[in-house]
Amino acid sequence: MLPIYDQKTRIKILVAVLALLIGAATVIYTNWLVQRVSQREQQQIQLYAKALQYIINSEAETNTFVFNEIISNNTTIPVILSSDGKDITNAKNITMPAHLSPADSVTLLGSELLLMKQQHPPIIVKFGAGQVNYIFYRDSELLRQLRTYPLVQLVVIGCLAVIAYFAFSSSRRAEQNRVWVGLAKETAHQLGTPLSSLVGWQNYLRDSDRFKDEPIVEELGKDIRRLEIITERFSNIGSVPVLKDENLFQTTRNAIEYLQSRVSKKVIFKIESDLPMDTPARINVPLFDWVIENICKNAVDAMEGRGSITLHLRRVRTRRTWYRRGTPPRQVAIDITDTGKGIPKNKLESVFMPGFTTKKRGWGLGLALAKRIIENYHEGRLFVKWSEPGRGTTFRVVLNQ
Repeated sequence: MLPIYDQKTRIKILVAVLALLIGAATVIYTNWLVQRVSQREQQQIQLYAKALQYIINSEAETNTFVFNEIISNNTTIPVILSSDGKDITNAKNITMPAHLSPADSVTLLGSELLLMKQQHPPIIVKFGAGQVNYIFYRDSELLRQLRTYPLVQLVVIGCLAVIAYFAFSSSRRAEQNRVWVGLAKETAHQLGTPLSSLVGWQNYLRDSDRFKDEPIVEELGKDIRRLEIITERFSNIGSVPVLKDENLFQTTRNAIEYLQSRVSKKVIFKIESDLPMDTPARINVPLFDWVIENICKNAVDAMEGRGSITLHLRRVRTRRTWYRRGTPPRQVAIDITDTGKGIPKNKLESVFMPGFTTKKRGWGLGLALAKRIIENYHEGRLFVKWSEPGRGTTFRVVLNQ
């Protein structure tokens, strides 16, 4: 199957280039047509002027033929005949509104005359013994439409390009969502069977006299509970999670305590807070814990098992543009800072893309999943606040209250 989404940047560039080429070709061809039509109208007006001069200066019987075949056939090009360039002797093909007063008619014709002077130089017509008159004209309605046609088509092409871009992006997001949800549901289903078996084995060991006082039974129980939480997390993907007001500091500390006992002892965890200890946030605890763990596990890997991770709780200014419905709520943030390798500037956005990883063995899904949980399910934000190669990285998680 063609990896369309892997080539999304090239496809977007290709669509933009094609749109520009089509637009440029349209403009060039239409301008050529406009020049041809304009030349033809100029020739038609020159013939009109000669025919008018011939009719007035000649008494031949052919006058009727010339009038019918040349003068009367001009039904599209607006024309004004003037004796001195100011006074209007006659006008043709100029639409005059019904019930217009004589004074308003003169004003309208005067405006038309000024417009004609701006568009084309007049054609001189000599009547009788040295009497000079001037024929003024402007572009026909067809020619005006041809001039504006490229602009209209460019707008249409631009709209189609924008629609294609958003359709492509929406299709990609929809496909990703289906993959995420399907993978999560299948994982939760697959975990269910061995988890039930482990619960049964724990009950058997707990009732056995041989393992009655063994601490391994309780440790097994802790891991079973952990697996149940993980199964619940995967089950929540694709469903609308229930958000509750939870104690932010306590929830964050619980997530860190579990992780701290399962990573290198050379990694120091610290929690700092500028908020009151009972400050709430609207979160789903299993999914929120998952986010904290994913970010911290990536930090541990970046530090190669040695360094410090500091979680700083603080209040942030609400950004209305990031909230989707109504008045934005108050917001709090958790800054997670590590002393790892840092992220190059050209990779700051890529770290949240599915499949991006710097580890030899890894799926590159942790940060992508964390961002989806925070932004799609909690209506918050997750981004890299600061990073410097060789010094570390700070991820910021923004939550609503």
